[in-house]
Amino acid sequence: MKRSLALLAMLPVLLAVRVVDAGDADFKSGVFDPPSAAPDFQLQGSNGAPIVLSKFRGRVVAIAFGFTYCERICPVTLANLSAAFKKLGPAAADVQVIFVSVDPDRDSPDRLREYLQSFNPSFLGATGNKGQIDAVRQAYGVFAQRAVAENKKVGYEVHHSSSIFLIDREGKLRVLVPFGRSSQAILNDVSLLLKR
Repeated sequence: MKRSLALLAMLPVLLAVRVVDAGDADFKSGVFDPPSAAPDFQLQGSNGAPIVLSKFRGRVVAIAFGFTYCERICPVTLANLSAAFKKLGPAAADVQVIFVSVDPDRDSPDRLREYLQSFNPSFLGATGNKGQIDAVRQAYGVFAQRAVAENKKVGYEVHHSSSIFLIDREGKLRVLVPFGRSSQAILNDVSLLLKR
């Protein structure tokens, strides 16, 4: 059921731009065919400054959606991104990871900064009010819905789409990395985008 809802939520992006299996291409994940401009946004950053996606032109950007109270999905995604980032070496200076919160009620810029420190201090968290977050989610076709948490200490959890969007230096959506893809596969795809 969750998988079906997540796929339905991706329809706006999938209908606008076809995501196809990389097939014989060098990418390890699905590619946007044809690439299109990544929806721009401005949100509050965990670095104390506004995060404006278009200001990262010239760099490869990896966008993941999630929340800091996530116990199973987000830590895996961020750990894989962190491992790939470390393996990039000096080339990592040309890559920016942005973690967009789907839980604006609890994820303040300070909380996001503290959470992301354990993965990589250069990762940026982005949050805003519910309307702002909903607009960004919808632009990317990302599903998010509150649900009862198994761990009662956290109050609630947010079921959400868990793919990573890779954006090239020109600001175009190029690759959609599904949840669970290895850090090596992520490294491969980011490295290819860095060369283009």
